[in-house]
Parts: sequence; structure tokens; C-alpha cells
Amino acid sequence: MDMAAQWALAGGLAWASGFRLYATVFIVGLLAHFDIVELPSGLLVMQHPWVLVASGILTVGEFLADKVPAFDSVWDALNTLVRIPAGALLAWGAMGDEPAATQFIAALAGGFVSGGTHLFKSGGRALINTSPEPVSNWTASFSEDGVLLLGLWLALQHPWVFLVLLAVFLALVIWLLPKLWRGIAGMIRRLRRLGRGGPDPGTP
Repeated sequence: MDMAAQWALAGGLAWASGFRLYATVFIVGLLAHFDIVELPSGLLVMQHPWVLVASGILTVGEFLADKVPAFDSVWDALNTLVRIPAGALLAWGAMGDEPAATQFIAALAGGFVSGGTHLFKSGGRALINTSPEPVSNWTASFSEDGVLLLGLWLALQHPWVFLVLLAVFLALVIWLLPKLWRGIAGMIRRLRRLGRGGPDPGTP
């Protein structure tokens, strides 16, 4: 595996972990188990049968939890402490055959990438959940499933294309996150006013 492919694998695993950590481990581990992709030594554990069983069960649970309005935000909150360090760990493992300094840089970058993806996903879902109907939630969730599969395919098959798109995505996230969190803060303020019996300033 050349250096571009390794960095694309590290970035792809970190990026995907922010969306669907367990599905990422299961899909890539399953591909490696059937010799469809070759993993570096630091990630060989992903293809272990017991890891596949555990990640497969968690994938089903995450798939269902992510389709339930409001509970998906609870699920995201609970997984904040899992997705980000896992993204850093997977990026570190992707550089398992490289010097320690390279592994450390990959882990730092992986934590940043997975953190940005996770915050973007969870913040967007929090805003979507202000809508009472479930269709927008389901649409967002299934769209994320499709983006995950496409992103992993690009990372494994077209590393340079993925790295360019990842850079664009991160720039977009950096630009959007402040706006996203301002929207969430405004939503929380409105809910507090309504809870105190005050008027909603967004209501004409």
C-alpha cells in the first residue's frame, strides 16, 4: 500500500467513524476478511471473527437508532465519547507500518476529522429534529448511509479523489459549524422561552 492509499485509508476511516463508527468497522473488516481489501498490520484486528460479530450487532443497533427522531440525537450524544477517539485510533492503525511520528500525526488528524464529521452530523440532526414529521429525519439518515458507502469506496479504490474531496468537506465543515451551532443555540433559547410560558420570538 503506497503512502497516498494509506493516508486515504486513515482519513476515510476517521471520516466515516464520525457518521457510522460500527458500520465502518464492520464493512472494512468484512472486506478484509474475504481478502477484497488488504489492511495494514495495525488494522488486522478488524477482520477478526469476534470483532465482526460485535461490530455487526452494533451496526444493526445504530442503523435502527439513527432512524428514530429525537432518539438519534441522544444516540449521537452518547457516542461522542466513542466516535472521536475511535476515529483517531483507526487512523493510527492505518499507519501501523510507519514510524511512530507518522502514526502520531495520523492519530491527531484522525481525531480532528472524526470530530468534525461527528459535530456536523449531530448538529444537523438536532436542527432536523425540530420538525415534527419523521420524513426529514429518515431522509437524512438514509442519505448518510449512502454517503458512507460512497466515501469508503472512494477511500479504498480512488485515494487521491477521496483526499481531495475530504479536504473540500473539512473546509465546508469549518465554514458551516459556527452557523450550525448558532442555529442550535437559537433553538434552545426558543425552547426555554416556551418552557417558561413566554412567546416564541420566531412566531409572527
